[in-house]
Amino acid sequence: MTVFFTADTHFGHGGARGLYRRPFNSVAEMDEAMTARWNERVGPDDEVWHLGDFALNLRSEAMQRRLDALHGRKHLITGNNDGAATLSLGGWHSVQSYAEITLDGLGLVLCHYAFRSWRNMHRGWRNLHGHSHGALKPLTRQTDVGVDVWDFRPVTLAEITTRRGSR
Repeated sequence: MTVFFTADTHFGHGGARGLYRRPFNSVAEMDEAMTARWNERVGPDDEVWHLGDFALNLRSEAMQRRLDALHGRKHLITGNNDGAATLSLGGWHSVQSYAEITLDGLGLVLCHYAFRSWRNMHRGWRNLHGHSHGALKPLTRQTDVGVDVWDFRPVTLAEITTRRGSR
């Protein structure tokens, strides 16, 4: 089992194409491309932590179909655009606003939002977040895992920690 991280998919959100300069000709193309890139990397037995803003402007049935189409056991760390319909979808293994996990011996603080400080930050723990769509200069051991930063696909901890410039 591999563990992946992602954020800010904004499935169904036409405004995301313009606001974040996403290179897709339509919302349908964007949604299909992100689904394909997700499923190329993530297997059915893998785990994905989605750090918020899953979908916007989709009806519950369409959101459920999109979530069902994505491989893996999925956890949602809620974002500012995740309403009651998103939180109540069947298929989330867990839904919470914040989590602390240990992966490969490394402590991780997971939230939709970037922090200025976090628990055990001076003991090597990392803050993984979304929300900023790559616009914030990260602090040491802080990474935006949003799709706009990572070629519209989930990433592993190894990719995060070995990326050039990651500290």
